[in-house]
Amino acid sequence: MARQSPGSNNESITELLQAIEQLQAGHYDVSLTTPESEPHAPLYSAITTLANTLHTRQLQRERLNEITASINAGLLLEDILEMVYEHFKDVIPYNRIGFSLIDSNGKTVRAYWTKSDRPLHLSVGFTDKLASSSLKTVLETGKPRIIGDLEEYLRKKPTSISTGLVVKEGMRSSLTCPLINNGEPVGFLFFSSVEPHMYSHVHVDIFMEIAEQLSVILEKGRLVSQLAAQKEEIERTNAELVRVNELKSTFLGIATHDLRGPIGNIRMIADLLSDAEIRLTAEERTSLMRDIGVQSTHMLSLLNDLLDVTRIESGKLELRFETFSLHSFLTQLANRHAMMATPKGTKIVLEDFPDMKMSADPVRVRQVIDNLVSNAIKYSPPGSTVRIGAEKVPNGYRIKVSDEGPGITDEDRKNLFKDFAKLSAKPTGGEKSVGLGLAISRRIVEAHGGTIGVDSNADKSSTFWFVIPAVNKR
Repeated sequence: MARQSPGSNNESITELLQAIEQLQAGHYDVSLTTPESEPHAPLYSAITTLANTLHTRQLQRERLNEITASINAGLLLEDILEMVYEHFKDVIPYNRIGFSLIDSNGKTVRAYWTKSDRPLHLSVGFTDKLASSSLKTVLETGKPRIIGDLEEYLRKKPTSISTGLVVKEGMRSSLTCPLINNGEPVGFLFFSSVEPHMYSHVHVDIFMEIAEQLSVILEKGRLVSQLAAQKEEIERTNAELVRVNELKSTFLGIATHDLRGPIGNIRMIADLLSDAEIRLTAEERTSLMRDIGVQSTHMLSLLNDLLDVTRIESGKLELRFETFSLHSFLTQLANRHAMMATPKGTKIVLEDFPDMKMSADPVRVRQVIDNLVSNAIKYSPPGSTVRIGAEKVPNGYRIKVSDEGPGITDEDRKNLFKDFAKLSAKPTGGEKSVGLGLAISRRIVEAHGGTIGVDSNADKSSTFWFVIPAVNKR
């Protein structure tokens, strides 16, 4: 081997000392070209490796500082995890990152968030018992776990569902970081790569530091997310209180307006009947008494509707379920409405259908059908036909009421089942309507877990229907 001159040796030492001074000053962009026959070549290589390691750690700290700054700016947990996925790519090699939380009971691990450049098979919501999982060992040691060959690991532990799903995604190695905050386990951060043994030569202490800092950051983000969710819930509750208060004010306005007229009429009739100086024929007295009945019925109907809506809004609607024959039930309703529709010349027809046993609150279902049939009679021309039918559908029992009225316009559809809805169509017999019947019907059907709607031609006829589930979903 050729001997170097003292000058050349001194120059090398000077270059190495300058590189060390740069590292001490925090400047890690050190450029050294290792000579092939230089006796200090190992030192050149060691300083270059140290510079790269320190530069990597600096990048890691910069990423963590960026994420910490984001937390202070009020980012939510999902936002932080997105930043981890984007910012750590030049620090830790991966194709997939998963984040799992330990539930409050400390017994279950649940996949909270995951992102990958490959199709996912282990997705959000996947749960596993901590006691039966190898993750328990990771928590007990407090150290990151590296699996260099996931396929080999799966062969040894074929019952590991999570590993099987990740392997199915194409992942071949993984790094699991335990997240512990103030001595309490929070969860896990999983880095996975499609390359085998990707993490076999990493320094575990680096990931210990990353895991420690991320534990604090992610826990803060989780708390921020919880506070945000609580804030949204409070805002929803306040909005609901405002809505209910406005609804109550509307009720009072409706009651004041709609009850004043009938009460005034009844009082006027009472004055007429009690005035001895006013001579009334028997026919006039009968007519006045009949009017009292009509006005009283209207007031009672209004009060019952208002009470129903109030009861439903306050959550006090109680359903009493019974199993009954649908055919017998609808037959009774059709006969009763046929008598009520006689003065208008309207026919009530019950269509043929096979008998079925339905489980529901018969009183409330009757209320819905009464509303639909009364509306059909009210808005159909004299002498028309109202049809009532039922059928078994995949999700339950469908009951329908069809009329020969003017149909429902597109504009009316938007408000059809809302409180105090007023349709463009007018009752054909001058009947009164508060606009609560369909809204109450919707609430009753939904309380049963069902749905309600209408099929209508804009020019003629409508079919109102509702479905009561065969298996109730209260």
